[in-house]
Amino acid sequence: MTIFLLDDSLQVNIFFEKNDCSFDDNICVSIVETSPDAEAVFIAGETNIYLTSAQARQLSESLLKVADESDRVCGKPE
Repeated sequence: MTIFLLDDSLQVNIFFEKNDCSFDDNICVSIVETSPDAEAVFIAGETNIYLTSAQARQLSESLLKVADESDRVCGKPE
């Protein structure tokens, strides 16, 4: 799954590799940034964060919770 943020200058790829089943943290959130260095959010052009399935669920639940709160407080996006 790929999500583009910040006018498409930040690409977030989320994937699972079956070959990494021996590791608990086998879910990867890969962030690739293509913006100029002066505008960059990250130091490196690519950053990988490895999560366990429990951490991935916690992250997704937290994102859904704050998205629901934003919709409730600010109104749903059109």
